[in-house]
Amino acid sequence: MSMERDAFEKIVEESFEKLPEVFKRAIVNVGIVVEDYPDDALVQKMQLPSKYNLLGLYHGIPLTERGTWYGMTPVTPDKISLYQRNIESHCRTQHEIEQAIYDVLIHEIGHYFGMNEKEIREAGY
Repeated sequence: MSMERDAFEKIVEESFEKLPEVFKRAIVNVGIVVEDYPDDALVQKMQLPSKYNLLGLYHGIPLTERGTWYGMTPVTPDKISLYQRNIESHCRTQHEIEQAIYDVLIHEIGHYFGMNEKEIREAGY
């Protein structure tokens, strides 16, 4: 199933709003963007077998790795990318897309908070 970008982005916003307040308040200086696919340079850098498998990615310095130096000079916002076409390719209904967006968003926010893949999966995402 595929949808218009505006509709997809609206679901992303709604998914963020569903997060517990404690998490929303703790997320600072992070942009959430929707892209069709990861670009070729990222696929090569991450040594991915294909650009069609990655659903989302956190780009930045996790909270747990920020030292006292962080913020002493201007820093660019961290970024969470959600790859619309890849998410859609795993879903058959709008409800499945909504759930996938929420799950991928939570997963990438876990990386922002410093969780590794194992910890995120053990938490259910």
